Amino acid sequence: MLSVNLNMKKIPFKKTLFFLLLFTFCFSLFTFAHAERIKDIASFSGARENELIGYGLVAGLKGTGDSDGTYYYQPVANMLARMGINVNPADVKGKTKNIAAVIVTAKLPTMLKPGAKVDIQVSSIGDCKSLQGGTLLATQLRGFDNNVYAVAQGALSIGGLPSRGGGGGFQNHLTAGAVPGGAIVEREVPVQLNRKTKLDILLSMPDFATSTRVASKINERLGGVFAKPEGPSVVSLIVPDNFTDKVVELISTVEMVEVNIDTPARVVINERTGTVVIGENVGINPVALAHGSLTIEIKATTPAAPAGAAPAGAAAPTAAAPAPSQKTSVAMVGGASIGELVTALNTLGVSPKDLIGILQAIKAAGSLKADLVIM
Repeated sequence: MLSVNLNMKKIPFKKTLFFLLLFTFCFSLFTFAHAERIKDIASFSGARENELIGYGLVAGLKGTGDSDGTYYYQPVANMLARMGINVNPADVKGKTKNIAAVIVTAKLPTMLKPGAKVDIQVSSIGDCKSLQGGTLLATQLRGFDNNVYAVAQGALSIGGLPSRGGGGGFQNHLTAGAVPGGAIVEREVPVQLNRKTKLDILLSMPDFATSTRVASKINERLGGVFAKPEGPSVVSLIVPDNFTDKVVELISTVEMVEVNIDTPARVVINERTGTVVIGENVGINPVALAHGSLTIEIKATTPAAPAGAAPAGAAAPTAAAPAPSQKTSVAMVGGASIGELVTALNTLGVSPKDLIGILQAIKAAGSLKADLVIM
């Protein structure tokens, strides 16, 4: 019979203790079944956000605006002309660095009434150095149908200040900012949800098993066959008779239905930060790992004599001479669950950097039963 003794060399456990404890905690959570509300994993067609965009000017900059005025001199001249001030556009170009041309974006929720406010984001399109302290002038925000849905204006919030180290860097990105509640809605997105007779539920993570479970749970909640999976990302829902003209109430009811989602087997690695995220369905086939801090000693031992093999007092059979010890840096890791994989890696005392290399090697060997995503 062969006995296998694992003799670990001195490993800097302090360096990896926090990482290993975090992994153990995270994977212990995977042992419990969990359900998600439909509102957290899907959205309804017709009840989504709409993208708005517009071109604007930021004024009040302290010499950090666009240098040549290519993007703003004509709009500034036009704006002043509407105020009764006639200015030659050529006189504006290159005369001031207190103005910057920007692109303004916002997301308009469905059925938001005129007068409501939404947040906006502002980004420079010229060569300005900073938008700090600037004010966005009145800007029309249009949808892709070229209609104006909101008007934006207000003081920018940047959140970035020059670094104190004297190196010329910044603590944040100063050519983009935001104006919380900076746009007033002027036009409602024309969607009549209560008149719909059919809805499409769009899953954020396409999956055949999840879409099937969503349809089953909805039918169970509504007490009939109203939902049907149309594919991995869409579940169609016929509005029941008792929810006629009450589709908003139907959406509210369906959103609160809980579904056990099926997550793909996936390992995500961010090599820049050393972050490794392993899904609960990840498995591993039997594989041999080489690690420099592990020594395996395989020795031959004497098997126990079978009962009745020799009469009492008789000499026991002579055991064969022990085979020479064989030392190698190979550890056998086998199992079908992520728990066994993590236990084995914890035994090896791997660091985050080592873990990334080990997982990549296991995947290359074809033993990791999961998709490996490297960011």
